Amino acid sequence: MREVFAFIEAEKTTHNIALLCRLLKVARSSFYAWLAGEKARSARKAADDALAHEITVLHVASRATYGVPRIHAGLRRLGHRVNRKRIERVMRERGISGVTGRRRKGLTRPAKRAVPAPDLIGRDFSASAPGMKLVGDITYIPTMRAGCIWRPGWTSRPARSLATRWPTTIAPAWSWMR
Repeated sequence: MREVFAFIEAEKTTHNIALLCRLLKVARSSFYAWLAGEKARSARKAADDALAHEITVLHVASRATYGVPRIHAGLRRLGHRVNRKRIERVMRERGISGVTGRRRKGLTRPAKRAVPAPDLIGRDFSASAPGMKLVGDITYIPTMRAGCIWRPGWTSRPARSLATRWPTTIAPAWSWMR
C-alpha cells in the first residue's frame, strides 16, 4: 500500500486525488491517514538513525562481538530507555550482528575399526516373565556445579519403565565445561 500511496502523492498535482483513489481501488481516507502519518514516520526514522549511531558506537567498542542483549544492557547503562525488539530491528536493518557461540560437537565419536556390539536379544523385547531380558541405557545429565554426570540404568522386560533401576552410587562427574 505504501507504494500506491506514494504514487498518489506524486501524481496529485496532475490528477484529482479522488479519481486516483477510485482507479487504484483504495479508500481516500486511507490515503489521507497515510499522508498525516508522514511527519511521525520521518521523526521515527530520524530517531532510528540516532539509535543506530549509538548501537554502532557500542558495537565497535566491543570489537563487533556484542549482540542484542548486551547492546540493550549498554544502552540502559547510558540512560537510553529503548525496547529490546526495536534494537533488534535496527540492528537487523543495518546489518549489525554480534558473535554467536560455536555449536558444541558431540562427545561420541566412533572408532574407525570399531565392531558393533552384537544384538543378543534380536530386537525382540518381549519376555515371558520379568527378569528374563534386561535392557540397559546410559543418560547424560548436565549439571551446573559438577559439569556432567553419566548415569547408567537398566530395565527388566516386559515391565517397561516401572521397573527401571538406577544404581545407588552415581558415576563420577567429569567437568567438561571450562
